[in-house]
Amino acid sequence: MIPAPITAPLAEGVDRERTNPIYNGNKLKLGTFGTNGKGTANTLVPEQYRPTWANVVKAAQLTDSAGLEAIVSYAHWKGHELGKPDHPSAVVLDPYTWAAGLAQATKYSAIFVTTHAPVIHPITAAKQSSTIDLISGGRFGLNVVAGWNRPELEMFGAPLKEHEERYKHLDEWLHVLKRLWTESDEFDYEGTFFKIINGSSRPQPIQKPNPPIMNAGGSEIGRQFAAKHGDMCFIQASDDPKAWPGQVASYKDLAREKYNRETQVWMLAAVVQRETRAEAEAYLKRYAVELADLDSVDASNRLRMENAKIRPDLLEGMRFRKAAGAGGSILVGTADDVASNLQAFAEAGIDGVLLSWVDFADGLTRFQEEVLPRLERAGLRRPFSGLQKATAA
Repeated sequence: MIPAPITAPLAEGVDRERTNPIYNGNKLKLGTFGTNGKGTANTLVPEQYRPTWANVVKAAQLTDSAGLEAIVSYAHWKGHELGKPDHPSAVVLDPYTWAAGLAQATKYSAIFVTTHAPVIHPITAAKQSSTIDLISGGRFGLNVVAGWNRPELEMFGAPLKEHEERYKHLDEWLHVLKRLWTESDEFDYEGTFFKIINGSSRPQPIQKPNPPIMNAGGSEIGRQFAAKHGDMCFIQASDDPKAWPGQVASYKDLAREKYNRETQVWMLAAVVQRETRAEAEAYLKRYAVELADLDSVDASNRLRMENAKIRPDLLEGMRFRKAAGAGGSILVGTADDVASNLQAFAEAGIDGVLLSWVDFADGLTRFQEEVLPRLERAGLRRPFSGLQKATAA
């Protein structure tokens, strides 16, 4: 079913639930993460994904044709290892221009820009975001980041703020952005971090009241920010499945009880799918142990320990996960195994999962052919036959 064309004037806009698939009726929503860079694996295998434009478009169109709900970028200005500007972790396409290109190359999936508030002014973000929303027909989303990577920020002459101050800055940044997205008249604003004189931005987004906001804050102040502002929040799923419902409920209850709003809870997972579990485990060992890029992993962990307020013991425990897939969960095994793991997440209340593979084209092809039919039979997703209305049940 083709979505009805958007005929409302730009100034009027349309309800985002009509145009953005993250609001569809699927119990478990899915997306991809990191195709504007090397993906999430820190590995030296030769088949690791690289962000050539041909690879980016191929991965996006495979995601789109499978009916997955989201294509999400990350933002990096430097690689994990200082002094190595050509390391794969440093080769990252700009999220805004990447998203604008994919908005034209896709027809269904939402396209999410990840943006660092300390280095992008909200007036610039408002204009670029609205442009992408227009190109995509109302499928844009914004992942907002407070910024923690000191070398990247110092490159811009933007010193790293104290942890609490980062979120105060991000809160004000988002406040200004939303006013630019929604207000009909020019406005003046003077806060702690921004002074706006006769502020306005046109066109404004198609999606009303505004495009969805994503945030993955992990500290307590980060959780508060995500619950207050995020339409999509993230958890790091515990190794104990019995803990998952509580992790989800803690976010949703916080959003409802303190901020009187609803939020979706998502998570990140790397997928290693093969014909047999033994084959999948062997490949996981090959790329995440035998050929892991541990220099890159350790450099990234050092930066996070110094600047992102993450405990050293947690980082050490995540070393293998970081090599396998940026520290997220790992779904390894046959199509049945992967589908079963995803079903367990859904049953715990997870609304969506962002997925990554060492080789996105191979992984997405296997996933679409073998895992999605199993999720449909389990009642977690409706069959996808071409473009559908975002709110179709």
